[in-house]
Amino acid sequence: MRACVSTAVAVVLMCVWMLAATAAEKPNVLFVAVDDLNCDLECYGHPQVKSPNVDRLAARGVRFDKAYCQYPVCNPSRSSFLTGLYPEQTGVLSNADSFRARLPDVVTLPQQFQKHGYFVARVGKLFHYGVPAQIGTAGADDPASWNHAVNPRGIDKDVEGEIHTLQPGQFGGTLSWLRVESDDRRHTDGIGASAMIDLLAEHHPQKTGKPFFLAMGFYRPHTPYVAPAKYFDWYPRETIVPVLERPGDRDDIPPAALFDRPKQRDLTVPERQEIIQAYFASVSFMDAQLGRLLDALRDQKLEESTIVVFVSDHGYHLGAHGLWQKSDLFEGSCRVPLIVAVPGTGTAGRTAGGVVELVDLYPTLAELCGLPIPAHAEGKSLVPLLNDPQASVRSSALTVTVIRDAAIRRENPGKQLLGHTLRTGRYRYTEWGAGEFGTELYDYETDPEEFTNLARSEAHREVLGELQAELRQRREAAKRDPR
Repeated sequence: MRACVSTAVAVVLMCVWMLAATAAEKPNVLFVAVDDLNCDLECYGHPQVKSPNVDRLAARGVRFDKAYCQYPVCNPSRSSFLTGLYPEQTGVLSNADSFRARLPDVVTLPQQFQKHGYFVARVGKLFHYGVPAQIGTAGADDPASWNHAVNPRGIDKDVEGEIHTLQPGQFGGTLSWLRVESDDRRHTDGIGASAMIDLLAEHHPQKTGKPFFLAMGFYRPHTPYVAPAKYFDWYPRETIVPVLERPGDRDDIPPAALFDRPKQRDLTVPERQEIIQAYFASVSFMDAQLGRLLDALRDQKLEESTIVVFVSDHGYHLGAHGLWQKSDLFEGSCRVPLIVAVPGTGTAGRTAGGVVELVDLYPTLAELCGLPIPAHAEGKSLVPLLNDPQASVRSSALTVTVIRDAAIRRENPGKQLLGHTLRTGRYRYTEWGAGEFGTELYDYETDPEEFTNLARSEAHREVLGELQAELRQRREAAKRDPR
């Protein structure tokens, strides 16, 4: 009898070991989401910004040159790519909305990994946080998405009374900045990186027999641009050449397309230099924390078993068209940095030039890790581009935003007023209120600065008609009820 029991125990233990070994063979995922980061990075061709660790990751993976968010504001964008749905499907069209209110049972990207045997945790901002007010809290997180969560809080919260701001008492929605004599690890993102390094060690698959999906949400360079002084020193103000609004630039732009924040068009050149210096310093500070994570993967011998994703929630303006920050449908707001490093693909250091969307991340990671792709996920897997960066999976990227023009909103009370834009490899076509409040067409081959709106150009009538048809078809598809 005792022998039978021993044999049974041995069989059970062997089954447990085999299951653990199978789980451990699945790739891990380190998903790094950055807040308000544009493509001002060295690996994207910026001549001044120092981003050695983003560049190091790009050398290990595939850099996507034409990646676009589905809404150029934090909560709508994050709710979109973390559910695999478009903003009008999630119902999240502002920072105050919740996708669970409309889709209480939707399986998010991290939940899908939970369901299939992964340890899933986040540090910092993945779903929405009000920044900086909610730093150190859970913000508007989705608890069902994680096995474990860490909410770091650092010196950047303690020095808010010293922050320079265009609007007294406001730090998140307006330009604000501060140079701090401090060590990286006293800041929220430094503390967050340390917490993530601890999680990598604690949940190493060799210890747990279980793969991980760990998500790091960095807060910088979101306003306020608070960073250690040494990063400010990397960018002497006199070396910064700010983008200035070109005379006549706005003459052919519909009012619906322009979102002017208070005082931002009136900035002097020295003020612009100071603000951009702080933004660049915050980017380099964030980059240094990314470097600590990459070092930890190397030191813990996880590089060859971990997929790394690096992405921003949307783009960011630093003066183009007289605009700052985000929320509009120009290239600066919609285009994002995206790098995916998959060990062993043979395409390290390559650039994918095809148009992609952030909703494509859900099916991509599911396929790479051998997980089923849920029926609701709208994106297209980017695995073909990871295997061959010259490949293409879609012809266009769709982005939506709310019309913020005060006059238009006053004249249309109670209406949902949206703008939709379609970015192809060459063109951007935009309709405001389905065209009622204006249209735009830009040719990036001849006009990368979007100076000339070709929407009324006779020479572009055929192109315009094709893009109108594609935008309207895609706009309707992106409203489809996923339930």
